Amino acid sequence: MDKTSIIGILLGVIALGAGMVLKGVSLTALLNPAAILIIIAGTIAAVTTAFPLSELKKLPKLFKILFTEQKLTKPEELIQTFSEWAVVARKEGLLALEGISEQVENQFLKNGLNLAVEGQSADYIRDILSEEIDAMEERHLSGAAIFTQAGTYAPTLGVLGAVIGLIAALGNMDNTDELGHAISAAFVATLLGIYTGYVLWHPFANKLKRKSQQEVRLKQMMIEGILSIIEGEAPRTIEQKLTSYLPAEDRKKWLEGSVKQDG
Repeated sequence: MDKTSIIGILLGVIALGAGMVLKGVSLTALLNPAAILIIIAGTIAAVTTAFPLSELKKLPKLFKILFTEQKLTKPEELIQTFSEWAVVARKEGLLALEGISEQVENQFLKNGLNLAVEGQSADYIRDILSEEIDAMEERHLSGAAIFTQAGTYAPTLGVLGAVIGLIAALGNMDNTDELGHAISAAFVATLLGIYTGYVLWHPFANKLKRKSQQEVRLKQMMIEGILSIIEGEAPRTIEQKLTSYLPAEDRKKWLEGSVKQDG
């Protein structure tokens, strides 16, 4: 489970509730069926109009991604793996990696390794795997776009809900008590629209983009590792090249650890 998604939503709810209480607003004010209908149903309607059914069918999977921790290979483990493969390739040749590729679980890495074993050129392998990354990234961005658009529509629908509420309020000008209640209820729609747009939908889109970037970066790292093995680079050279994908602090620790092992 992705704890940050859960924590973020809970903190958002707490912040809203606490803020209302501190301002002297009753939490029951949020229980406005008309406002909820306009914001939720309206956002769903707008998104349904904006995207084809083939993309909307992916929503359950997108929510699963949002609330599930990614099971990605750690970059440090990947560096160590390529270093070991480089040793095998330099001693026994690329064909020796054929048996190793059968045990690789990551399909992208397995495909790249198989292409290397088949004797494909480095340029060909880079093109094939890069195209696969581009296609994956495009799929991920199309999913994030759904939440981005929802985040754009919701606040605007909130304004629409407020206008409708004010129209109703103006019909009760003779009743001061009802007028105040109606105006208060009118702005609940604006509150819900802004809240869902900027605390839920836009952050959801950003989370999907960030997870996509992490996966893209890892696969780019795999490409460089495979091509380095094809070119016959030394394990130490491959390690130094791939550590460029690590954060500065992690890179420093890795290189210091490698120096100690060599010593």
